[in-house]
Amino acid sequence: MTAVSVVREGHVAVLEMHRPPANFFDRDVLAALADAGEQAQADGVRALVLSSEGKHFCAGASLGDSTGSLDPRASAEAVYEQGKRLFRLEIPIVAAVKGAAVGGGLGLACAADFRVASAPSRFEANFARLGFHHGFALSLTLPRIVGRTAAEHLLYSGRRVGGEEAYALGLADRLVPADWERAVALDLAREIAASAPLAVRSMRRTMRADLLAGLDAALAHELDEQEQLWRTEDCATGITASLSRERPTFVGR
Repeated sequence: MTAVSVVREGHVAVLEMHRPPANFFDRDVLAALADAGEQAQADGVRALVLSSEGKHFCAGASLGDSTGSLDPRASAEAVYEQGKRLFRLEIPIVAAVKGAAVGGGLGLACAADFRVASAPSRFEANFARLGFHHGFALSLTLPRIVGRTAAEHLLYSGRRVGGEEAYALGLADRLVPADWERAVALDLAREIAASAPLAVRSMRRTMRADLLAGLDAALAHELDEQEQLWRTEDCATGITASLSRERPTFVGR
């Protein structure tokens, strides 16, 4: 099956990732999402739903799989170049966050305009627990969504947030029963699509202008910081502990 499918329902298109159960993304998956989104808006779609097959929305990035590069920076740059295309889509995006949105998966969810979650959903900026800097423009998106102090706490602690707390923080815009995430996201997208499409696009350009203006610089800075920290002992410790499902002990080197 293709990594991304598109189903159009009137003026709404549902983009679905097909890499269950964790739905890790790489450059090719993001490119397929961006291709589908650009084609949908060219065909007159007025709003998008971003969803995933299986248990989880997205557990993060799988760097290097599709580029064949042994250079983690080159792999990350290739991923971010495709991610920029998603940010620059002209029509609103509603993310249906079923299960986990972790690391880069949280970044992907926060690239959307709205997020629909349920109590079992979980949001996790786990980068500090892995020993390196956050990415996918979370420097810009997370403070816009939950406020600066809450964003800093989520990033510095790397703690997991369930759907109910995410809704209280504003990280989720709708809290729905489990397994209703996609249906309610579709309803929200239909509500948006019923408005005058030129007006919605114009308003969205205004509301996201500062985000897009800072996007390139934010991603470049995040990547510079990531590259430095990928070389540290703490990063190796964090990744090893994550893979073995153990608690890391960091030493500051």
